[in-house]
Formats: sequence, structure tokens, C-alpha cells
Amino acid sequence: MSDRLLIFDTTLRDGEQAPGIALSPTEKVAIARQLARLQVDIIEAGFAASSPGDFEAVSRIAREVKGPTIASLARTHPDDIDKAAEAIKEAESRRIHVFISTSAIHMESMLRMTESEVMTAVVESVKRAKSYCDDIEFSPQDATRTNPDFVVATCQAAVKAGATTINIPDTVGYAMPADFVELMTRVYNEVRAGNEDVVISTHCHNDLGMAVANSLSAIHAGARQIEGAINGIGERAGNTSTEEIIMAIKTREDYFGVEIGADTTQIVETSRLVSRLTGYPLQYNKAVVGRNAFAHESGIHQHGVLRDRLTYEIMDPEMIGHHSSIILGKHSGRAAFADALSKMDINLEDDDFTRAFDRFKELADRKGKITEEGIRAIVAAETGVATDEAKLVGIHLSGGDHELPTAVVKLDHGDGEIAEYEASGDGMVNAAFVAVQDAFGILATLVDYRVSPLTSGADAMAEVNVIIQIESETYSGRGVSTDVVEGSARAFVAALNKAVGAATIFTTEE
Repeated sequence: MSDRLLIFDTTLRDGEQAPGIALSPTEKVAIARQLARLQVDIIEAGFAASSPGDFEAVSRIAREVKGPTIASLARTHPDDIDKAAEAIKEAESRRIHVFISTSAIHMESMLRMTESEVMTAVVESVKRAKSYCDDIEFSPQDATRTNPDFVVATCQAAVKAGATTINIPDTVGYAMPADFVELMTRVYNEVRAGNEDVVISTHCHNDLGMAVANSLSAIHAGARQIEGAINGIGERAGNTSTEEIIMAIKTREDYFGVEIGADTTQIVETSRLVSRLTGYPLQYNKAVVGRNAFAHESGIHQHGVLRDRLTYEIMDPEMIGHHSSIILGKHSGRAAFADALSKMDINLEDDDFTRAFDRFKELADRKGKITEEGIRAIVAAETGVATDEAKLVGIHLSGGDHELPTAVVKLDHGDGEIAEYEASGDGMVNAAFVAVQDAFGILATLVDYRVSPLTSGADAMAEVNVIIQIESETYSGRGVSTDVVEGSARAFVAALNKAVGAATIFTTEE
């Protein structure tokens, strides 16, 4: 490793500015403590001058959270700087972060200030902040839409006034990586100019989806601090994702040549805490921390991961407090299904495995994802079935309301020929039961009928268990399906197959 990259987390300041987020001081302290466990270098605890609540939160974090440097944002207004200094005064290590807009559109439409007036504000504010603490950060807001000459001039003035960190914000996510590197290189060469005490930083927004890419590209231009927010929350499309930066550096140490001090095992817990307290859910396919980040459903991918995790996982999920999962669904292959059975200590003969796998694929086409409970139910329903037994091929239901419910069942009696049987009944399940009886030519009485949901949701899988009676003998059957009537029909077929196997056959003929 050549040198250290600082992780500056602004979840509690810029991240909280996302619409709908309003963290209480206590919630902010909880997140700050978790960020300390994550071992980020700097926590921007808030904008102390923005409200009494933010002042309280920054003050409590400064007083109660140990480890990282605690920073407060401030405009170039003297009152902002004074409040920031007051709020962070009890921190073990403290920083004041001063900013002012420098782009023409911001100066003309928002500040109503000239370049000369902005330059004066930069110098005076940095000097005022420096009178309170040694660690001062300066940011020229909207830098990527500012004349590069003016960016450099304001940053040089800030360093001369005492700034120790120069942060270049891509405030509206406007930059492209190549352009951003060009600007950062110029800032590094002309502002830092050999001053080893000055750190060049980035603060990128994600309006065009470039926040992480721009931030990482700046490392090669000399940036040694990256600012981000957990889960990428923030204004509009959000900020650079802190966790993505950490894992990009950890995963590609060979490429970036810098080291970081973060404890990666705390990433998932930090992400979940922020999601829970802000009310912002994580997209399933969110990089690093999303539910699907280490989930594999494609049969090809599952086969590779089961052989060697590195085939499709460039990060070790346990390294970040996550876990790898094989999602059994319609894209899963025999290898993944066999692995799932092995983990459940289920060993099947070849024929039983084939039947269970075929039924799994059939259900997965409808359900999408099959849980462990579903797999166990499928195995229980499909194993031990003789090749010459009847199998339900399909079922069609009609009627309802004022029409008599009717079921048409299709059965393969073991000879490969498909036969249809139609019957009506008091309800759809009863109609299916009568049709299956007709298919077997057996009169039976349904003495027990139970439906057990295996999953939740509109497309839930259910296990149906039945007991039928023929003369003095009883037989049980089990069926699994996303459709209760189909599952019932499968259970009826399974029970009647047992009756046939026992050679206790009572025909409908008198």
C-alpha cells in the first residue's frame, strides 16, 4: 500500500437532506455510534446552524461518540461558523467544514454575489473557523460547473487562510469521470502544490449515476478523502455510497494502491440501521448491501458458486456481515437443487430425485422462489412414487357464482396416455375429488382435509394433506401447489394410488 484514503461520511448531514428523512437527535447519535464501529475517519454530524435539533444532535455526537473526527457544516456566515464551533467543542477530534457556491449560476441566482465578494467570504470564513480549531475543510459548491480557474483560485485562497482539506463537490452530479479527473488533477497540482498537510477530497452526487465512479476516479488524480453517505442517500438521486467506496477499495487494492481503516464487517449492520431509522428501503439489487447482492438463482451461476465461490463472487459476503445464498427458482439447475437437499440432510434415489426436481421446476415456473419448507413438501409428495402410478397432468376449473363448479382433470395412468375426466360438485375441491374418483373408478369418502400454507403472499405455496376411506381402510395423500384446488387433486391422486397399490379396489359398479 502506498498511502491512506480517508472516509468522510455525511449520512447525518447531506444524507438526511433526502426528502422525507427527519432523524431525531437520539437516532442521529445511534447512527453515529454505528459509523464509529464501522471506523470511518470523519463523521459530518450535521449542519449545526440549521436548526436547534441539528445543533443538539451535533453537540451530542461530539460529546458521546469517540473515534472518528466529528465535523459540522457551516456556510461562510460568521454565525454559522460560531455555532459549528460551539457544537463540536467537546469532540476528541473536531473539524469545521466551510462552503460557498462558486458557479456562475449559483453566484448570480442564489448568492447575488460577485467573484470578488465570494473570494473575500472564503478567506474571512476560513480564518474565522481556524480560530476555533486546526482542522478546516473548504468546499467550492457546484465546482464541476464552475470556471476551473476560479475553482483553483478560491481553493488556493482557502489554503492560504488555513484550510487543511480542500473538497471538490460535484454538487449536481454533472461531471463525467474523465472531466472530473482533469479538474481534480489540476486542483492537486496547483492547490496542494507539494503541501503535504493539505488533503484533496471529493463529494459527488449521483444525478447521472456517476457518483461512485467519479469519486474513485479522483484517487488517481491525488484525492485522499472521499465523502459519501450510507446506502447512497441524499439530495435528489443521492450521494456517493460510503459502503460501495469502502468495498471497491478493499476489493481492488491492486488497482487503487491506497488503504482504508474501515471495519468492513460492520457494513451490513450500518446499512440496515440507516435504512430502518430513515425509512428508506434498500433496492434488492443495491450494490454490496442489497438483498440480492450475493444471491444466485441462475443455474449456471449456482453451479459455479457451489464449486468455487470466486467464480461469481468478487467479494466475500462474510467480510461485510452479509451471506451468500442460493435462491431456488425457475432458473436453478440440478446441482443447486441437489445442494439444497444435501444441506437439509435429504438423500434421494435417482428416480425420486428426478421426480422431485421436475415438480420443483414446475412449481418454480409459477412461484418464482421455492423456500426450504416448499422443497421439503415437494420431496415428501413426490418420493416413493412408483413409475406405474397415476400422475396428475393438469386440471381445469370452471363455474362458480350461480353455475355448478366443474373440474376437468388430466391423468397419466402410468402408460404415457393422457385421459380426461370431468365432474361437478358442491365446490371446486369437491368437483376435483369426484373427477379423480372417476379417473380411478373408485368410490371413496374424504374423512380429513387440511391445507397448510408454506409461504406467504398472493402466490403462496400450500401443502394439502387428505385422508380418504374405502370400505374399512384409510389412505393418506399429500399434494403441493400454488393453487389449493390443484394441490388437493394431487393429494387425492396420491391417496388413491396407495389404495391401488394395496390392491383394495372398490369400483363404482354395483
